[in-house]
Amino acid sequence: CILGTHHEKGAQTFWSVVNRLPLSGNAVLCWKFCHVFHKLLRDGHSNVLKDSVRYKNELSDMSRMWGHLSEGYGQLCSIYLKLLRTKMEFHTKNPRFPGNLQMSDRQLDEAGENDVNNFFQLTVEMFDYLECELNLFQTVFSSLDMSRSVSVTAAGQCRLAPLIQVILDCSHLYDYTVKLLFKLHSCLPADTLQGHRDRFLEQFRKLKDLFYRSSNLQYFKRLIQIPQLPENPPNFLRASALSEHISPVVVIPAEASSPDNEPITDLVEMDTASQSLFDNKFDDIFGSSFSCDPFNFNSQNGMSKDDKDRLIEQLYREITALKQELENFKAESTWGAVQLRGRASELEAELAEQQHLKQQAQDESEFLRTELEELKKQREDTERAQRSLTEIERRAQANEQRYSKLKEKYSELVQNHADLLRKNAEVTKQITVARQAQGDVEREKKELEDSFQRVSEQAQRKSQEQAEVLETLKRELAASRQELQVLQDTLESSTQEGVQQKTQIASLEQERDRLSRAAEQHRDKMAALQAELQQLRDTLSHEQESSKTELEMLQTQLRDKESTEQALQQRLAKEQLALLQGTTHEAKRMVQDALAHMEDPAHVSCTGSADCLLSQTVAAAECAERLRDVHSKYLSDGTAVGSLLSCLALFAHLVSDTLLQGSATSHVAPVEPADRLLELCKQCGSEAVSYLSALQDPGTVASADCSLVTACLGQISAIGEELRPRGLDVKQEELGDLVDKEMAATAAAIETASARIEEMLSKARAGDTGVKLEVNERILGSCTGLMQAIHVLVLASKDLQREIVESGRGAASPKEFYARNSRWTEGLISASKAVGWGATVMVDAADLVVQGKGTFEELMVCSREIAASTAQLVAASKVKADKDSANLCKLQQASRGVNQATASVVASTKAGKSQVEEKDSMDFSSMTLTQIKRQEMDSQVRVLELENQLQKERQKLGELRKKHYELAGVAEGWEEDGEW
Repeated sequence: CILGTHHEKGAQTFWSVVNRLPLSGNAVLCWKFCHVFHKLLRDGHSNVLKDSVRYKNELSDMSRMWGHLSEGYGQLCSIYLKLLRTKMEFHTKNPRFPGNLQMSDRQLDEAGENDVNNFFQLTVEMFDYLECELNLFQTVFSSLDMSRSVSVTAAGQCRLAPLIQVILDCSHLYDYTVKLLFKLHSCLPADTLQGHRDRFLEQFRKLKDLFYRSSNLQYFKRLIQIPQLPENPPNFLRASALSEHISPVVVIPAEASSPDNEPITDLVEMDTASQSLFDNKFDDIFGSSFSCDPFNFNSQNGMSKDDKDRLIEQLYREITALKQELENFKAESTWGAVQLRGRASELEAELAEQQHLKQQAQDESEFLRTELEELKKQREDTERAQRSLTEIERRAQANEQRYSKLKEKYSELVQNHADLLRKNAEVTKQITVARQAQGDVEREKKELEDSFQRVSEQAQRKSQEQAEVLETLKRELAASRQELQVLQDTLESSTQEGVQQKTQIASLEQERDRLSRAAEQHRDKMAALQAELQQLRDTLSHEQESSKTELEMLQTQLRDKESTEQALQQRLAKEQLALLQGTTHEAKRMVQDALAHMEDPAHVSCTGSADCLLSQTVAAAECAERLRDVHSKYLSDGTAVGSLLSCLALFAHLVSDTLLQGSATSHVAPVEPADRLLELCKQCGSEAVSYLSALQDPGTVASADCSLVTACLGQISAIGEELRPRGLDVKQEELGDLVDKEMAATAAAIETASARIEEMLSKARAGDTGVKLEVNERILGSCTGLMQAIHVLVLASKDLQREIVESGRGAASPKEFYARNSRWTEGLISASKAVGWGATVMVDAADLVVQGKGTFEELMVCSREIAASTAQLVAASKVKADKDSANLCKLQQASRGVNQATASVVASTKAGKSQVEEKDSMDFSSMTLTQIKRQEMDSQVRVLELENQLQKERQKLGELRKKHYELAGVAEGWEEDGEW
């Protein structure tokens, strides 16, 4: 096709054939048409573009049609047709670009016509062109299964073949785009070209990735050498970076053979050779014909000759197949070894190139040092030249003074010469006048002689008449002669004066010539001196400029290194600051979560001990002191940020645990210490948040101080010391019996409470009806479920205690084990008492509610109290239990059952209360305005009374808690200085 376009100077025949092809119905045929047409646009005759433009709309319609097919070659054909349309439009707008895009730098400049607007628009069009090429590149790769060797299959090669033309186009477009962007940056400000740079960087990353992926495919290694783009994109803001740009060159071998055909040919030849070799060996061993086989075992094994032949042929075919597979494997191994050797050679070449670059860098460094020494020597020579120049200038100044004096003398001579010339002109004028007078006298003399002759002749005729006239004429003649003599004397004196003036003028002219020659010599000397001075100045300026250039270059390199180092330091400081801010933010969020958790209503049921609070507070205070030291080190040395981050994380954890433990401890403490403890926990959390906020802000990180947090922790520790409980005043020998008694009493109390609830439920069913019966049944049913769950919990606790005693007492008795672990035993006894007492109180409250004498709130408080007591019992029971114990799992399941039953009691109580309140809602239909106003005032009075009563009850509750906490040792028999 390519030769045909050059032969007929166009593509008419090509398009006449293409129009008869079913391109819209066969995707693979359309894909191959696009490949051929792309080659024609690149390598065909220049008129191919003109003949193809008329079919541009048909290609666009075909592209849209194939775009609707999402599988197979549909999307590939759509994108390839868009690329071909873009290529035709680009070459139509820019006819200077040939189809294969190969242009020199001068032709590229001529294409833009030295107009920055044209270069700007041309760059945009190249970006669009390159983007279409990259879209096809990526779509082909995304359509292939890269987990297999797709480049050695016919289907894979069918899709990869057009990418060779794409690679050729992309290499030229990338090169021209880089050169045009450098040219634009030299003419336009950097902000104007920000969009161009962003788009170039995006296409640079895509093209680099695609070139790298293509170079690893086996298909391309035999057909084309794909260049690799540099590691970093060009820096267009630095004009000297253009010299570092290397144009990517795509190399196509002169004799490129199909890599998928040669191995097949080799394999076929090897298979044939192996088959013939096998035949020869078989003939040598068994003979050339099966018919004359001397070995016949038909009588022994019962196998006929035909079966034997078929078996031999089958074995032969299997051996042939195995040998073919072996040869295929050998061929593939050989091909892989060749590729690996080629890759090793490339790596060795790259290593040699890197070593060469390293040697060049060392040579450049040595050259720079040598140039620096030469610059120092030139600087010394320049100083000497400056000193000699100063001496020359001094001599030139002396010569100028001498020249000025000679010039003044010459001016005087010229002035005298001018005066003499003026005098000479006057004398010459006088001589001329005298000569004219002498001529007049001679003429008059001649006339007089003529007159005398005439007069003589007349005198002869008339001597008498003219005697007087004759005398008169004689006298006049004598006078005329006297005048003539005077004029001759004057003429002689004037002549002598003229001769003297001529002599003087000649001497003056000689003096003038001599002075002129002297002045000319002085001017020659001055010109020579000035030329020498100018030469010295030029040499000095050239040396100074070269020295200045070298110095500026070295200073630029030094500034670049300093700026790079400074940028790295700033980046490190920013990263450290961002890491510190992120850690501080997480720590602050952790403390804020702890403060929010303290306000959560679900946290009200959590309880804690004063001893645990003290241990948490001491650990938090020690961490705060360590954090203060690490903070000081960080302020003095910014690189010590690692220890500060780890200390910050530990500080946030310990402070959060302290706040939650303090809040849990306040739930079981008297009112006044509980309020103070809760307020101190909130204050400690606020101070910790403030301290972490100061650490997070770069402006206040130096002034951040955690002394207020330490002070709050000290106050919390003091309150914890006040709240430490006392021990039981019971003999250690009696602890074991007391545990059994309390557990038995608790079980009995629970059974009694269950029986009472069943009795109350029977009475309610017998005497109540309607909503009241429904409410009472729901409440008593939930209470029965709670008692059953508590009973299961007590039994599980007994089993766990028995397991703990059996596993921990060793050879001692259970009483001795309880006595040895007195603190654990005391906690167990206290928890058992609390559970039994809570069950009894709840049954009493439920009885009053059923009878209508009690309140729903009292029942809810009792149920929550039972949940807290059972939680205390579970905690006391599993302190010494094994974490893998089956009884411990049963106890934890029973605890969850108690919590669910407690929630059921609270929910049924709230539901019953809402039903009763809905039933007792007021009827306003028969009330007047005055009655409603009256009842409103009564309700306000009742609200005030209830609020006052609520305040008094809260104070009373606080006093009761305080008194209960103080007198717990007296009521329960605890000892004064026991440990928790």
